[in-house]
Amino acid sequence: MTQSSVAALFDWGVHDLAERSESSRADVSLLMAHAMGRSRGWLVAQPDALLSEEQIAAFVELCNRRKRGEPIAYILGSAGFYGREFLVNDRVLVPRPETEHLVEDALGFIRGPVRVLDVGTGCGAIACTIAAETDATVDADDVSPAAIEIATENARRLGVGDRCSFYRGDLVEPVRGNRYDVVIANLPYVPTGDLPERPEPASFEPREALDGGPDGLGPYRRLLAELPALLGDRALTLLEAAPPTISQLAELVRRALRDWVVTVCNDYAGLARYVRASASPGAAGGPAAGIGPGAVATGRSR
Repeated sequence: MTQSSVAALFDWGVHDLAERSESSRADVSLLMAHAMGRSRGWLVAQPDALLSEEQIAAFVELCNRRKRGEPIAYILGSAGFYGREFLVNDRVLVPRPETEHLVEDALGFIRGPVRVLDVGTGCGAIACTIAAETDATVDADDVSPAAIEIATENARRLGVGDRCSFYRGDLVEPVRGNRYDVVIANLPYVPTGDLPERPEPASFEPREALDGGPDGLGPYRRLLAELPALLGDRALTLLEAAPPTISQLAELVRRALRDWVVTVCNDYAGLARYVRASASPGAAGGPAAGIGPGAVATGRSR
């Protein structure tokens, strides 16, 4: 393939990725724009433009990586989250759209310069977004030094480095002794036996960021043992997990946070996605006693 127009190469790419990707047209648009150093809008407006041999070779290599299952975010080096672009690579999880629900919930709760903790921050998507959208001061930690490096760079790029502090350490170890108004965690929650294998895109992500132990709740059990000491009197905590384990996680939260209101909330697909625990039914911005969009189950701790 020595010469090709945008339109012709686009069609080739869609056909080439069709068996591997359910979003081949979107993937091809992103990969071609990346290979050419152009915007997707430019590609649409210039279907007859010719690509150089170097651009074609770069595009074909990107398509080959995608066919092997590599996530599009790793290929491009960035991922969108809550309207912003975050640097990512294969040392951190790709931020999921479902996690935006936790951010939205937190934003509805936060009023003024409160203190927020993001446990297991990864690329810093949750921490940086909350800092950008509110006056909160955000602490975030991760056991991975590579994750802390990427999160710190994302905070710098997004102009929130002055209100985001990143710490390397296991769960709450780096911030033990502090108290927070909001604690958010998106910890590893895939049961070890269910970890994805190649060519599944998630198999390219760090195993330590996925593996939740035999039942997927090992890291959360350890966090919940520490959580009561971290939370203020009228605090909120939001914990993301997978639909098959969410009910069990909710029960663990009820045992750890007695007399709190615990709610299981849905994601965009209507699947149970995260546990919400508030210190009182009238906590600002959230569903009182489970009343509100996304609530599928609620109960006061026993």
